Amino acid sequence: MRYTLDEIETFLAVIELGTLTAAAARLNLAKSVVSKRVSDLERSLGAALFRRQAGRIAPTEAAERLAERLRPALAELSAATESAAWEMDGSISLRGVLKISAPMTFGTQYLSSMIARFAEKHADLEFRVDYDDRYHDLAQEGYDVGIRIGDLQDGAMIRRKLCDDRMMVCASPEYVDARGKPETAMDLAEHACIGYSNMSNARFWQFSERGRTLAPVARTRLTVNNGEAMRDLAVHGLGIAMLPGFIAQPAIDRGTLVPILSGWETRALPIAAVWPPIRPVPAKLRGFVDYLADELKNGAPWRVAA
Repeated sequence: MRYTLDEIETFLAVIELGTLTAAAARLNLAKSVVSKRVSDLERSLGAALFRRQAGRIAPTEAAERLAERLRPALAELSAATESAAWEMDGSISLRGVLKISAPMTFGTQYLSSMIARFAEKHADLEFRVDYDDRYHDLAQEGYDVGIRIGDLQDGAMIRRKLCDDRMMVCASPEYVDARGKPETAMDLAEHACIGYSNMSNARFWQFSERGRTLAPVARTRLTVNNGEAMRDLAVHGLGIAMLPGFIAQPAIDRGTLVPILSGWETRALPIAAVWPPIRPVPAKLRGFVDYLADELKNGAPWRVAA
């Protein structure tokens, strides 16, 4: 039984993407080369890995089981070789593909420029970046690293905090002129608030007072699932919003929003890089996380700018 790493990598790409065409595009190969590699692997194993019918392919149960075992094995092999190369020559060019998951607004406003600067330093490294506010299972979905804001939901992930941010309560000057400012957090019940659908109001609208956590009743007329949308609704005078500093501060600097309840302590949001537990850590992952930590070593740039 003889097979190659190229055949295994190609097989896993076809499993993940579902078609020979998509796998060929990802691997930058001709479709015929992908098809031959899969056929050669099947011949080496003496087993059919895909059912072929009318130009379409579907993995067999045996192929699904094989892929489950090969994914971590291939990742471990890649990590070991990359780590060894890094240790032998710390200046070696990073190679391979780095798959990154990050929240939408933070990604487009801040992370993209950091990735661009990192990419300029490592011309042999490829990037696949997904910006999405939904929670992703990094290991299951094949991400190398994710950027998480707030408390870490998955304790199995390795975590490196990059900086802290803090939630800010704000509204438009027009809203304040028409409705006034709440004097205490409890006064929010008398105001129009903008809710965040990815979290319950009790968890989202939280303040601290002398070590106690307060969750006042917030009357939400509008509820959306994106921080930028919440900001825009607040800018248009439709209510009070609680936003991460990286979204709120630029609008406050422009004067389109004003701070509310500034004397009340809001939740601190750790911004962290997280990744599945793998040893040794791939050089591309370690290099990227080290770079982000260095970029943010002086704290949140939107706070510094303010």
